[in-house]
Amino acid sequence: MRTSTMVSLCYSSTFKATSHSSAFPSSLYSLTSDFFPLQPKSRNFVSLKESSFPGNSIPTKRRSLCVVSGSKSDNGFQESSFQGAESFFRSVLASMETVYLNRNPTAKAILELVQSVDGEQICYDHLAFRTFGVNGYGIDSMAKFFLDFGYTPREELRFPAKKLKALWFSPPSAPLLDGGSGVNGPLPRVFISELLVDQMSTQTQNIIRKYTEISSGGNKHAALASAIGSLTWGKPLYSEFQQLARESEYAAWTLVNGYALNHATISTHRLKSHLRNIESLNQFIEDNGFKLNSEGGVLKVSPDGLLQQSSTVADSFSFQFSDGVTESVPCSYIEFAERLVLPQYTNIPEREVKEFHRRDGFEVGNADKIFESTSKEQVTRKAA
Repeated sequence: MRTSTMVSLCYSSTFKATSHSSAFPSSLYSLTSDFFPLQPKSRNFVSLKESSFPGNSIPTKRRSLCVVSGSKSDNGFQESSFQGAESFFRSVLASMETVYLNRNPTAKAILELVQSVDGEQICYDHLAFRTFGVNGYGIDSMAKFFLDFGYTPREELRFPAKKLKALWFSPPSAPLLDGGSGVNGPLPRVFISELLVDQMSTQTQNIIRKYTEISSGGNKHAALASAIGSLTWGKPLYSEFQQLARESEYAAWTLVNGYALNHATISTHRLKSHLRNIESLNQFIEDNGFKLNSEGGVLKVSPDGLLQQSSTVADSFSFQFSDGVTESVPCSYIEFAERLVLPQYTNIPEREVKEFHRRDGFEVGNADKIFESTSKEQVTRKAA
């Protein structure tokens, strides 16, 4: 990649030269734990243009788990040209990741740990974001950025008990560098969820509407907010956070984290060592003292057995609310996903297996349990 200031989603050879405490450049942004707007250094951000999709909602008619049709690259996704915007797009993703890693020491440490065993090429299966489904602050607000750069809306998932819905997006293909992965290789899927605010209590709705309304159109700059690590609304009162947490921990998380990257997911089957088996990776992580989300079992498996997922529990950080109260609140976590080969391709030699030969999409049952990674029960649970 020609953009020298960009932090790669897949670790470069310069990563090894950094210390454990500063594995990623701190010069990109001066991060604060209280979510004041961050000051970008030597970087210009352009305004996000309106989505090329008509209307206010994203079309979701195509909802099968098969890969999209059209000309496919080695990763099975549609061919698409970023043209001159590719460098900018990848830089924004890298900035989102920088904020995420600086705020979540567990994610940074695990990536370092896996890299120390497996080498430098760590790919992301998907990136995930949370949103408020009200006043234009839902899925559409974050999706516009990805749609503008060639992503395709795929399947909608519903979580009635949590009063959530989600939509995932498949990436366009991009030229692969020799041995490239992460931002230098196949782009990650994107998973965006939203709270169905209209289904919440009147008190909770009023709090959410209060902050989205005073955001003054911040939903138009969701990707920018994520990339610089800033809320688009003001800090809430602690009592408001408590009200949301009682009714929906998802809502409380979003109130204090905004459009921050909720989690990044390591694509385990792209690893080269024994850690490419997710159960081996889970054991390795636990053996090194990290706590995994135990909701529904450490390993979450789709009914067809072809999508296997696990995750750490979220880190916490000290947040100062607008009334001066300072409390520990959940931040983000890191996930792991292994996609197995589809039955019709099991006879293909392993060295010839491409991403489109593997199970695509997401599974409601798995995702429902992964959401619990930020729950108080998981965050405060003592490691086994």
